Amino acid sequence: MGKKLTVKEIVCGGLFTALVAAGAFIQVPIPGMDYFTLQFLFVLLAGMILGYKMGAVSIGAYVLLGLCGLPIFAAGGGIAYIFRPSFGYLVGFILAAFVVGLVVEKSGIRGYAKYLTAAFGGFTVTYAIGLVYKYMMLNYYVGEKTAFAMVLADCFPLDMPGDLVLCFLAAGLAVRLVPASRSILGTLAE
Repeated sequence: MGKKLTVKEIVCGGLFTALVAAGAFIQVPIPGMDYFTLQFLFVLLAGMILGYKMGAVSIGAYVLLGLCGLPIFAAGGGIAYIFRPSFGYLVGFILAAFVVGLVVEKSGIRGYAKYLTAAFGGFTVTYAIGLVYKYMMLNYYVGEKTAFAMVLADCFPLDMPGDLVLCFLAAGLAVRLVPASRSILGTLAE
């Protein structure tokens, strides 16, 4: 049997679950976009601060709560959300937190470069899963015959650059927040 979660891990995981939920409602208005939220920033920070296991668990809890009906996703909640073409990005968030935490914990890179590399890894995973899911949903569920290049072009002008900016922001914040959180909370990533 695996190690039991400590109260500290549960509280910190719950905090990041709440931060990602709040991030869905911190919407930056950009003309031509449905919405640009700060969820991805908190997903990256969850992996960086909580580590790969608890980071993925906290983001998984966020997705599970939303699927159970809590309106914590950017456009609501409920099990029917899995049929939205954008749901793949939420699935990608779980794996992104895992990858980010893994890079932070296991790579030999130090300082800002470590966090930026981890953030780029999370970005890549999120978009790989999100874009493939969107393509599959549009073509096989919605019935819109859409080339993958069009799915990519749809998110490239605004979504991707915005999330790349969040990668740099998360890395900059992590340089200060990770050591501070480790000194206050100890290492959660053990």
